[in-house]
Amino acid sequence: MPDAEEQPPKRTFQPDFLTELFRNPLDPGYADAAARKQRDGEPTGLRKQLSGSALVVTLVVLGFLLVIAYKQTVKDEPARTTARAELIQQVQNRRETTTELQDRADKLADEVAGLREAELSDDEVQKLRDTEAATGLAAVRGSGATITVGDGPTPIDPVTGERNTVARVKDSDLQLATNALWSLGAEAIAINGQRLTATSTIRQAGEAILVDLRPVTTPYEVVALGPDDLAGDFRSGYAGRFFEQLSAKYGMSFDARTADDVRLDAATELKLRVAQPSTPPPAPSTLTSPGSATSPAEPSRSTSEGGR
Repeated sequence: MPDAEEQPPKRTFQPDFLTELFRNPLDPGYADAAARKQRDGEPTGLRKQLSGSALVVTLVVLGFLLVIAYKQTVKDEPARTTARAELIQQVQNRRETTTELQDRADKLADEVAGLREAELSDDEVQKLRDTEAATGLAAVRGSGATITVGDGPTPIDPVTGERNTVARVKDSDLQLATNALWSLGAEAIAINGQRLTATSTIRQAGEAILVDLRPVTTPYEVVALGPDDLAGDFRSGYAGRFFEQLSAKYGMSFDARTADDVRLDAATELKLRVAQPSTPPPAPSTLTSPGSATSPAEPSRSTSEGGR
């Protein structure tokens, strides 16, 4: 039997990291260096000279490298400045060329319109002008509403460095605004001067919004020609309430006001596409089961139709 007086060995616990850190705040290496310095004193003689010489050589080498880096930076700066200036000049030249070609295209379009109207009767010309105005191919003037929506603040996360873009206007916001204006009786709409037609697209491309492949920037001004109470109806409708909520929650800017005597330019580069069947449609199926009436087969439905 074990001795009754024999005691079990005591368990020992190692101190945790924080306890050890507060107990011995100085690194052992620093403590040894301090003890050696106290024991041997300051270096003297050849040892001190060698230490001083090494420090001087290190500083000289660092200064030499800094001078070389500075000279190289100064030497490369004119080349970068020249390249940047050339790129800016090329952009300006392309813009001027684009403006000249657009003016030429407008003049040729006016000549074509004049020759066309000369061959048509007055009634046909008026009908043609009404159709062009309705489809966006002709400039229009009148009163309506101006809806202005702007980006809110976009803070940067101090930890990740990412920019919070929740307060930026999205392409879906502009789509909502234009669809609401159409439903309220708008006859013509333009976004930052870009006239909308039946084939217009409003799409997001990264952080930019494209209207018919042309970029538009904040603040986004949606001008619509229509009824006199178009602005009030928009503000009190579902779209106006939606933008009011965005403004209150994210700090986005929103304004809807009446516009008087507004001119909207004609749309450019309108491309119409017409689809024609290449083969005659198949005859309806007349297969019947015994005892059932003859009826055409129902067309097949896509499983994703209507989002289902």
